[in-house]
This record gives sequence, structure tokens and C-alpha cells, in this order.
Amino acid sequence: MTLTEYLEELKEFIDVEAAEQYDGFIAIQVNLTAEPEGIFYIELKNHHLSVEPYDYYDRQAALTIKPDDLTNILKRRLDPVIAFTTGKLKLDGDPGKVLELIKFAKNK
Repeated sequence: MTLTEYLEELKEFIDVEAAEQYDGFIAIQVNLTAEPEGIFYIELKNHHLSVEPYDYYDRQAALTIKPDDLTNILKRRLDPVIAFTTGKLKLDGDPGKVLELIKFAKNK
């Protein structure tokens, strides 16, 4: 699977309609450590959700995680706090913004 294909799949686990009603600003960079390796960002700004394969220098937080673990967090199969405490998720920045973003994960 390519990074682009992974990002398209990832969008299926986010409630875009609910996210785009959010009045705040969230900017998270994600560094994937296994196939498909790569860097992308998730931004929620001006009622628009973006998931794009670029570095995000003005981010509020950066996550380093395996793709399967991120998918499981968004599917609500893996608690993000447990992922962090067990070393599956590394975080640099504001954990509150990451938890805000995870609120928009669908219940799949």
C-alpha cells in the first residue's frame, strides 16, 4: 500500500461532517514508522479537514506511530493513552490537540 492509498483509507475512519463543524484549529503532523512509511498532516481549520502528505512546520503536535496502530486508534480499538504509555505512540507537542482530533474518529 502506498502512502496516498493509506491516507484515503484513513479518511474513512474520520467523521468529516462532525469535524467540519468544529470551530477551532488543529494541526497534527504524523510520522509513520512502518510501511507505508512517510509523513503527513491532519489539519482542521476554518471548518475544513485536510489530510495531506507533507511536513507541517507550524503544527501543534507531531505523532510518531506505526500505521496499524494509528488505524486502530481511529477505529477505537486502541486507546491513545495506552498507546502512548506502552511506547506505540510518541508525541511531541500538545496532547490535548491530539485527543481533540481523536474525538472525530468514527465508531467502526
